[in-house]
Amino acid sequence: MSPRTVFDDRDRPKPPLFSDAEREAFSRNGYIIVRGLADQALCHAMRTVANEHLARRIEPVELETDLHYPGAPVSAASEGGTTIRRLLQAQGRHPVFTRWLTSAPLTGRLRQLLGPKVVMPLAHHNCIMTKQPHYSSETGWHQDIRYWSFERPELITAWLALGNETPENGGIKIIPGTHRLYFDADRLDEGSFLRDDLAENQALIDTHIDVMLQAGDVLFFHCRTLHAAGRNRTEELKLSVVFTFRPVDNLPLPATRSTSLPELLIAAD
Repeated sequence: MSPRTVFDDRDRPKPPLFSDAEREAFSRNGYIIVRGLADQALCHAMRTVANEHLARRIEPVELETDLHYPGAPVSAASEGGTTIRRLLQAQGRHPVFTRWLTSAPLTGRLRQLLGPKVVMPLAHHNCIMTKQPHYSSETGWHQDIRYWSFERPELITAWLALGNETPENGGIKIIPGTHRLYFDADRLDEGSFLRDDLAENQALIDTHIDVMLQAGDVLFFHCRTLHAAGRNRTEELKLSVVFTFRPVDNLPLPATRSTSLPELLIAAD
């Protein structure tokens, strides 16, 4: 991994803007990690809400069995079949998430990458992503834009870690520079995941990096950047808060899933 891709200044106050070097790294690699962007008190508050909503199974939720990914329980009636994969509609679950979404260190950086007016679709991500012990699944290599419908492939996801994220507990993996690549249909499977049985794909996968995060770290990545995640092979729950953003002039296409819910204007001059 390029050392300029990660800017580790956890012990210093975070300015609300990327440096020129950070912006260049994002443009080149399709992702960037900012250490300690969310303060620990905010992360603790989000973890508390997430744990409570998981324990009470507060809807809406997505189960591991809903997507049938490798490693997931085979049905809701099987062992582990009620395991929650995502707590959906995170923004509306508690004001603490709006505090994060409107914080200057986040909105300032999003403006730099997307323009002065930033919109958050409620239909995509807007979730607390979990990886639970024993029954979590694997997510194959994919570009998020393949499941979304907008005028241009210009959206950015901010992935906030609420605890340690490593390969052992199903942390996210990224292939740098793939936001600039376009793939023919025969390189993808029926679910629009990159096929790992093709030599040209495997050569690309071999260039991936494991994103190592701690509570408060944020991974920003482009909607075309290939990413994947493994299973949680530890005994501890992993939690991440994930939101996606677009420029105000990159509109969702009518009559698609991308228009199924309202959107929020979270940053504007």
